[in-house]
Amino acid sequence: MLTIGELASYAGVTVRAVRHYHAKGLLPEPERDRSGYRRYDAGAVIDLIRIRTLARAGVPLARVRELLRADEEEFAAAVADIDGRLREEIRQRQRHREQIARLAGGDRLALPPEVVGHLDRLRALGIDERIVQVERDGWILLAAHSPGRVAEWMARKREQIADRRLIGFYRTLSEALDQAADDARLAELADELAACFTRMADERGEGYVDDTDIAAPLVEAMDALAFDTVPPARRLIELLEERGWTGWTRLERVAAQRPRNGQPRCGVTRPDS
Repeated sequence: MLTIGELASYAGVTVRAVRHYHAKGLLPEPERDRSGYRRYDAGAVIDLIRIRTLARAGVPLARVRELLRADEEEFAAAVADIDGRLREEIRQRQRHREQIARLAGGDRLALPPEVVGHLDRLRALGIDERIVQVERDGWILLAAHSPGRVAEWMARKREQIADRRLIGFYRTLSEALDQAADDARLAELADELAACFTRMADERGEGYVDDTDIAAPLVEAMDALAFDTVPPARRLIELLEERGWTGWTRLERVAAQRPRNGQPRCGVTRPDS
């Protein structure tokens, strides 16, 4: 026979817990012996371990009381049901762990894996992180707006990123980031970019340069994102327009016009208009 302290220790609970179960009517409280102690038998040990196990599994004490009175078949069925619930909770917890882990995953938090791979590729090529961030934010908008088309757009982007001239575009753009809007070197960069676009368009077609089929409001939002993040971009676009190209997210060839200063430039009129 065991004292309450020995019972509690063997079952892995506190004496206070045993007394709590007495008060709730879960564990019968034995009469005191001649020495004034309450002595517990093996049955009390089994009942206390059952109570502890079920309670720790989240079973309400009222349900524990019912199960302690159930026959073996009913008790086994209840245990199987509890086990199923715990398994589902474990699966949910695992999903939560995966989601929490994504919080530390940077781009992976909000982008499909193929887009993350593209951004990592840009970083590996030494493209300025600010350019990568603009791309990232733009892809988030695209993915949120048209998730079904991400794979299509990404396949096209992978093809283009294999072209060393497009890599040259990214690197040239990186050089422009820290230049003032009136920096004369922006004109040189615009010359280089315009020449790059023209070569690609002449060799691969206009559609190769303009890889967008995006609604106008989304184009405007992505352009604004770029201009706000990369201040020289707006001036660079103006210079590119003078060299036959316009647009940022939606890049298009434009027709020549003559500005007020008499120097030839390009306007937004299409060649076929």
